[in-house]
Amino acid sequence: MSFKSFLRDKAITIGLIAFALVTVEIFLLIYDLEMYIRIYILVAIFIAFFLGITIEYILKKRYFDKVTKQLDDLDDKYLINEVMDRASFVEGEMFQDILRKTEKSRFENVAKYENSQKEYKEYIELWIHEIKIPIATAKLISDNNKNEFTKRISNELDSVEDYVDQALFYARSNTVEKDYIIRKTLLSDVVSEIIRKNKNALISSRVKVDLSNLDIEVRTDGKWLSFILNQIIGNSIKYMDKEESVIKITSHKGKENIILTIEDNGIGISEDELERVFEKGFTGTNGRMMGKKSTGIGLYLAKKLCDKLEHNIIVESEEGKGTKVSLVFPESSLVNLT
Repeated sequence: MSFKSFLRDKAITIGLIAFALVTVEIFLLIYDLEMYIRIYILVAIFIAFFLGITIEYILKKRYFDKVTKQLDDLDDKYLINEVMDRASFVEGEMFQDILRKTEKSRFENVAKYENSQKEYKEYIELWIHEIKIPIATAKLISDNNKNEFTKRISNELDSVEDYVDQALFYARSNTVEKDYIIRKTLLSDVVSEIIRKNKNALISSRVKVDLSNLDIEVRTDGKWLSFILNQIIGNSIKYMDKEESVIKITSHKGKENIILTIEDNGIGISEDELERVFEKGFTGTNGRMMGKKSTGIGLYLAKKLCDKLEHNIIVESEEGKGTKVSLVFPESSLVNLT
């Protein structure tokens, strides 16, 4: 707040004081007082007014400068009212009262929103668990009545189940810390589970899977890792275009980490789209041009969950030659999810 802007704000007061000075001078002239007396009275009034204005400016500027600094230092700006000193002037007190009422209203609205989101999340989770029962029943019927028609139905049911899992993990992705168990997990167990889950799609797409060096333990949550791998392998299967399609899955130990690599010889990703593969809803040219069913959520969730689990996910690709996805697990004994 500059002194110039402060004076501009006091324009009405200054105008009234000027009017008062002119009025006093007129009365002094009427009573024919000496010049030095008139000047003394006018100067005294002016100095008193100017000192009052200056002191008010200094106090308010000092207060608002301190508030501004406190605001700049705060990461959560909405907490400014909690650290502000009580104002010593009326406008400041009114300002703080308004902030306090606004803050209270905001917290109440946030609480309502969080309760609403919690109820919706609980409903989604319940609905997903319920919908899995008829999906499992339909798959069992298809498996017990195998023919070309039921094979196609089974493949579509696998896709439906993947989308249902995706919805479940999406609903839980913001509260991973409440739904995880970090323990030693054998990579071969998780990979084998995902291969079995995708066996129909692998057979239908005639994709060969090459597994090697997976007898390595990592510290992770097996359920979340399974979901991440399912998204990666599902994409590899979806975007194959060669007669001899292969997905190679291997792992190796680095100096301070363990790296799991999933590499395919599919259509690959163009260089200009590679940086966007983890964006929510991004399907890219491949998703649009090849007519593939893609939500653009799979890799977004995979990245989000990896960040929560403190794993790293790296995508490398060359258009027309294939894609390599690397999951990097820290070798430390403690993973912090808070």
